[in-house]
Amino acid sequence: MKEAGRKRGFVSKINLKAAEVQVRENRLKSITGFEGTAKELVTKSKDGTLEDKNRSFSQCLGCSTANAACTVALIKDAVVISHGPIGCAGCLHEFSNVYKINGYHRGIENASQRHIFSTNMEEADTVYGGNQKLSAAIREVYRRLKPNAIFVITTCSSGIIGDDVAGISEEAEAEIGVPVVAIFCEGFRSKIWTSGFDSGYHGVARKLIKKPQKKQNDLVNIINFWGSDTFGKWFKRLGLRANYLTPYATIADIGMSSEAIATVQICSTLGSYLAAALEQEFGVPEIRVSPPYGIAQTDRWFRELGQMTGKESEAEQFIKEEKEKWMAEIEILKEKLRGKTAYVTAGASHGHSLLALLKELEMIPQGAAIFHHDPIYDNGCQGNDALQNVVNDYGDVENYNVCNKQEFELVNILNRIKPDILLARHGGMTLWGAKLGIPSLLVGDEHYGMAYEGLVNYGKRMLDCMENNEFVSNLAKHTSNPYSKWWLKQNPYTFLGEK
Repeated sequence: MKEAGRKRGFVSKINLKAAEVQVRENRLKSITGFEGTAKELVTKSKDGTLEDKNRSFSQCLGCSTANAACTVALIKDAVVISHGPIGCAGCLHEFSNVYKINGYHRGIENASQRHIFSTNMEEADTVYGGNQKLSAAIREVYRRLKPNAIFVITTCSSGIIGDDVAGISEEAEAEIGVPVVAIFCEGFRSKIWTSGFDSGYHGVARKLIKKPQKKQNDLVNIINFWGSDTFGKWFKRLGLRANYLTPYATIADIGMSSEAIATVQICSTLGSYLAAALEQEFGVPEIRVSPPYGIAQTDRWFRELGQMTGKESEAEQFIKEEKEKWMAEIEILKEKLRGKTAYVTAGASHGHSLLALLKELEMIPQGAAIFHHDPIYDNGCQGNDALQNVVNDYGDVENYNVCNKQEFELVNILNRIKPDILLARHGGMTLWGAKLGIPSLLVGDEHYGMAYEGLVNYGKRMLDCMENNEFVSNLAKHTSNPYSKWWLKQNPYTFLGEK
């Protein structure tokens, strides 16, 4: 199966013997600087002329530590240790809230707090080393909680001084008898924040996924964040079972993912590495089309799923029934939304999916601020390229900006184009639209807009958001903009230079 996987055209061989994974700049030639149109970006990505542009001024960056934690912090029977100063664990508290609130939609009753610890490295530790502190922390955490796995995520401090995180983890694992997984995700390691996803999933694939004992022909892996159990409902109608990776999974669930018949992902930005590892190392083929957002892509996705799982007739019946149920309502929404303008700010693949939703509902995407761009995914297949599929299915998107969360560019652009609505994926971005009087919508459940029903869900939410705009209108009258009038008159890409 490994040989078959390589014939399918992987970009690079997954090396699970190495403790660390290559960052996306080197592995996938990913970028964070571009301005132009979506079609131009797709063309440059395919013909080898894409170059990353640097910014002479940068306001902020995303740290890959939080992304790595995202892949492991919501595993039911595991704990996380952040090896670094206490402040580096300050962004991880949100996962307890996510686990409790979103867990309800995944059938988790009485969801407990997440178990996240810090070694609390201080100045003396950066001089004399934090190895002993980490070693003691692993053993103390195991003594208290007896988890089925312990994840150790690195930080800039432990990375800069060269603590032997891998060696200490291996030594502790041999002593306590459960996997102790070192995840190398220091913030300085990569300017592509999603390299943190790869770091987390590299550790998961190295230590937790077991060689298959048998194949379960109805089991399908789903690499996702923490959305509702949409796939479970769909799969039940198709005679399949959903194995979610990794939020709300157990170590046993993850271990048997090698026995699945296929792997799907809700966001190729998130799952590119793990899906490729499951195929190359464990013989679980990946569905090589974009996630099911918009009618055209939903049709392709379910047909591909049916073909890979031997459920072709069930998939066709599902498509027929869902279209009969939802298409009339979709047409009504198109009448109401046609010609409305929108702007999208989100991570790469999910941002592309939102553009597909807008185009499908015959709205006009005036542009997008997408946090990075992968010219290709780990499987080397262009069928997964959600942006290419949007351009092919619906046409070009103007004002396409690749940026690593540069809010000063976003505010400048929004102030110029004044869309009817701003769609965002990440918290903290919608406030900029609201301050300018632009109705702004953030949906946390990434499954909410999927398939035919998802078009109805999102269409209704956008209508509600635009029609109930009194709050943002009043906010714009009574709030001050932190950016100067001088900046708002400049070209938004003034600080985006050449390679």
